[in-house]
Amino acid sequence: MRRRDFGKALAGSLLTTGMAKAAIPMIAAGQTQKTRVPRKNTLMHVGADYHVAEGDGVMSRENLEYNLRFGVRHISPDPDMVLEGEGRVRRPLVSPGSQGGAFIPAEGPSGGAFDLDKLKRMRDACDAVGMTIEGFRMDSGYIVMKPGPERDRKLDQIIENVRKTHEVGVGLISQHWTMIPIRRNGKVPGRGGSTYETFKLEDNWKDLPPGIAGEVSSEEYWERITTFLQKVIPACKEYNVKMANHPYDPPGLPLGYEHVENFDSPSIFTAYKRYEMIVDSPYNGFQLDVGVLAEGSTDANKQIPPLVQYLADRGKIHQIHMRAIKGGLNNFAEVYPDEGVLDLFKIVRILRDSGYPGGILPDHMPAHPGDPGKLQAYAFGYGYLHALINGVNSEVA
Repeated sequence: MRRRDFGKALAGSLLTTGMAKAAIPMIAAGQTQKTRVPRKNTLMHVGADYHVAEGDGVMSRENLEYNLRFGVRHISPDPDMVLEGEGRVRRPLVSPGSQGGAFIPAEGPSGGAFDLDKLKRMRDACDAVGMTIEGFRMDSGYIVMKPGPERDRKLDQIIENVRKTHEVGVGLISQHWTMIPIRRNGKVPGRGGSTYETFKLEDNWKDLPPGIAGEVSSEEYWERITTFLQKVIPACKEYNVKMANHPYDPPGLPLGYEHVENFDSPSIFTAYKRYEMIVDSPYNGFQLDVGVLAEGSTDANKQIPPLVQYLADRGKIHQIHMRAIKGGLNNFAEVYPDEGVLDLFKIVRILRDSGYPGGILPDHMPAHPGDPGKLQAYAFGYGYLHALINGVNSEVA
């Protein structure tokens, strides 16, 4: 980033609290208040993705039946993950030799092309047991690429991925901008002998080296986002495939962290609104992770529900990750869904009354030595989410 005064970064961090609070009236400003009549929502449902797998891979019959046993009939796999018989090891999330860039294919940022035959086999495996593929996860290579011919080819590849997704009858792609690798830098003991992953902003964060993206200014970051949305969302409309952004984790890092001025800094709340309005289309929205929102909050139960309401009313939530944390901005631990700081029941009420039709997925569950694959933890997560949905629906006729 054209070597900037890092005092700006510190100022940005200090402004976060004020800007996050200010975002609530900003979101409501100019919005016509909807009259909401609470009613049952039988369209929202519990979903699964690639974070947990029983047996020989996420798309194995063993894993699909594991999900079905817990009432989960929708799955959102990563097309780069193994199929049954290919072994349990998934692809690396980081390019070999790189310093960052989670969700970048092993072959580098230009990789990530969907294999249509593999997509069809994934669909057929689900059809055979009564499971539905709700969406696919796409790689993050685009966001670390500078303008030029290689990036143009990457955009063409993404549009082809959209077309192939449509061809197998799937209507959603999620993607995760990881200019900086997903940050966790500690562990703490959790209940019952489990372990919670943590993040605390480093005292020496200004000394951290740049990652795979190098130095990136806020202007450069938003140019990349704008170009992506303006090129890709029209293709999404053409092929009837929604694009769902899972924003950076954790949000609200100081400007200049690992030499990147992240798009969600200093306020995730204003950033999400800006993002969805660049191309105001029902095909441009979010895989909204309420745990990530809590990670960037100073008062989760005041700051998060208005944003969820705003995006739900505009039809911009395409999928939900229902993660839970203790703590907040720049200091948190990932915990079980019943012990987090955010009132998840209130969030599911908002989804109910807005008519949200998509999946609600457990995410980043704690680990335990007796549960190395987190199968127990995710089973608990599935049950908890079923209870939330049934609970809010039981309140209304």
